[in-house]
Amino acid sequence: MQYLAKVQQRAFLASTELVLLAQQTGEYTWERLTSERIVEAADLVGFEAGHLVLVELNPLHQVTAVEDATPWVLALVDQFLAHGVTPDFLATEVERAERWRQSLTLKSQEVDRRALETAARRDEIQALEQNLKQEREALEAQRAELEAREAKLQQEFALLQQETGETD
Repeated sequence: MQYLAKVQQRAFLASTELVLLAQQTGEYTWERLTSERIVEAADLVGFEAGHLVLVELNPLHQVTAVEDATPWVLALVDQFLAHGVTPDFLATEVERAERWRQSLTLKSQEVDRRALETAARRDEIQALEQNLKQEREALEAQRAELEAREAKLQQEFALLQQETGETD
């Protein structure tokens, strides 16, 4: 695991130790350590007391790699601080992103509500169309029945006229 540490000299033993300051928790995330953790470091040639270093520790908390943290810190300055990325700016951006997410959620819910309303109206229209079709079929059946009755009445009327015309 990688840590940001400060080199510290122990005067009474003339040895070097590392004070761990922060721990990498993800690819782009770091967490400050709340309690002081010190790791013994032999062979820290070229690093003076107070120097910041990036340290790789194995699971037994033994130093496996040490490198100067200056390039890493300067990269942070170039990537974030040179462009005005401050904690306030990040907090504002997080807040803005949260408002945007909430707005999208509300819009999505509105679209879903309208889709449900549209589906309900479509179902209602289909039911009305079905009722109209049934009513039309019923009216056509009544019309055919009336036309049949009219034809029968005309036949009976014609027969009646023939009978009355023959008796005259």
